[in-house]
Amino acid sequence: MSRLNLVSRLARPCLRVSSARLIPSGQTVHARFFSTAKRLLTSLPDTHIFRAIRDHDPSSLAVLHSLSGRSFTYGNLTADVLRAKEDLEQKVGKMKGNLSGERVAFMAENSYDYVVLLLAIFGCDAIALPLSPSFPTGELQYILDNSEAKVLLATEKYADKAQGVLQAGLQHDPLFDIRRKLVVGASGSEAVPLEKPKGSSELPAGGMMLYTSGTTNRPKGVFIPESALTAQATSLLKAWEYSPQDRLLHLLPLHHIHGVVNAIITPLFAGSSIEFMYPFNTDRVWNRLAAPFHPHTEPNSPEKSKITFLTAVPTVYNRLRSSFPKLPQEIQQAAQKGISPENLRLNISGSAALPTPTKAAWQTLSKGNVLLERFGMTEVGMALSCGLDFADRVDGSVGWPLPQVEARLVDTETNQVIPLGEETDANGRERVGEIQLRGPTIFREYFGNEKATRESFVDGGDGGAHWFCTGDVATRRVVQGAGKGTSGDWARGPMYFIQGRKSVDIIKTGGEKVSALEVERELLSLPQISEAAVVGLPSEQWGSKVAAVVVLHPDAHTTGRNGKAWGPMDMRRALNDRLAGYKIPQEMKVLDAIPRNAMGKVNKKALVKQVFDV
Repeated sequence: MSRLNLVSRLARPCLRVSSARLIPSGQTVHARFFSTAKRLLTSLPDTHIFRAIRDHDPSSLAVLHSLSGRSFTYGNLTADVLRAKEDLEQKVGKMKGNLSGERVAFMAENSYDYVVLLLAIFGCDAIALPLSPSFPTGELQYILDNSEAKVLLATEKYADKAQGVLQAGLQHDPLFDIRRKLVVGASGSEAVPLEKPKGSSELPAGGMMLYTSGTTNRPKGVFIPESALTAQATSLLKAWEYSPQDRLLHLLPLHHIHGVVNAIITPLFAGSSIEFMYPFNTDRVWNRLAAPFHPHTEPNSPEKSKITFLTAVPTVYNRLRSSFPKLPQEIQQAAQKGISPENLRLNISGSAALPTPTKAAWQTLSKGNVLLERFGMTEVGMALSCGLDFADRVDGSVGWPLPQVEARLVDTETNQVIPLGEETDANGRERVGEIQLRGPTIFREYFGNEKATRESFVDGGDGGAHWFCTGDVATRRVVQGAGKGTSGDWARGPMYFIQGRKSVDIIKTGGEKVSALEVERELLSLPQISEAAVVGLPSEQWGSKVAAVVVLHPDAHTTGRNGKAWGPMDMRRALNDRLAGYKIPQEMKVLDAIPRNAMGKVNKKALVKQVFDV
């Protein structure tokens, strides 16, 4: 068989899942769901996630795909995961050994099919590796090579994309033979034996692998064992109080920790329902939020249920806010009811810093709902969070260590731990420290990169587990009226305030340290600026100097002095009574848009090179 034919034969649509419809409320659930639940005990690992799903009411809604109207109960989910797991094991049954502990990569749209595939991989005691279909072929190949994935799965929608990844592998010499390593799980496809490469990492069974964004180096594979995923989910369950009554509107990509753990795994633990609406579209989101309160919504429509839980990145809230005035009046009125505190019980912002003006504007628009900020990353899940009590949602703060998470600050100058109560130095200035974390929620290792893993952890000297060095720096302070325990015992004491990344967001200029995020918040409070990124540039005089890259509002060209375009001097004058002189940007560049990744983050090193050519 020729190489091309072999690849063509392997690259077929993957496992198919049931398209069963949601069972109407009150209708008797078919007995097969109960028998499937019993089979689940013996056919799937006895882990927390599967025990939780088994114990939920099988007639309750698990997943709804908003655009297609497909809806599925926990009974459907139980049956389909079991079938998909058995199908997957059968398809790869000719391989040497089994899938336990192996990386299983997959591409699937944001839908019920994604959830079934994710859980089926967990059910095989394997390591799920979700891929972004938007990534170019070269990026996907790098991830597949680096992860030593044993299987590649794709839904019908992405079968051609998967085939293209495999075919591209024939045009050069990859690190491992992609034709022997990968199978696109196909009906009727033939599994190919895998010979494990020499020096491969041996991982414990079960879990997930996600790749970092690669802003400082090539992306690294972060292995998160099943135990850590469970700890992350149970931590959020306690802090954010997910429940079976929650309907979460899912607007996020599914190759990041935010979209997978916060918005799929944890709701499944709680028995909540997940409604997928991706890719993000402002009008569709507003119409959905308004639907339960709009008189023309059909009484039996799935959209008659209100959205109670929304988690997104700041860019989403900004776009919703800016598009709101263009909505028809009746949609505006209904949508405002939909996002009010009595209906949308929790609105969370994360993955990038939340500008204070965005938070304030959303509170006004929603008639009192306050965005909850939190801090997390691929390696640790969610680590810090503000509380459910509005008093515990302080501007600029990410709150306290979540349940099961230990956090400390290590002074960036002295490399000494900053004890509680000693957050200022002898001169009364706040001490800046790197956030270090430990606990059961922390990832296990960077796959195949022992050096990076070793360098990311430090010994605490107390005989306990090593601390993970996040690379993010923060200050810590007591805030009057907050941290009284009203959001839970975990939300007490001084709060954390992120200053930025240790390498790019702390700018040393003339012996002073400047937080780029602080300057960005002040820039975004100016009516002329809609986007801002603050960076450090080399300076012979100061060591580094502060510079700003901004996107101006359309009418900003008329708001400068003497009717001229708003420029750097206008910026400096506007910030003069808001920031110390050394914090005010010395340069300003205007762009039509600031490049961001899928989670709304800016690669500042690339931005400096692109805009300032340094």
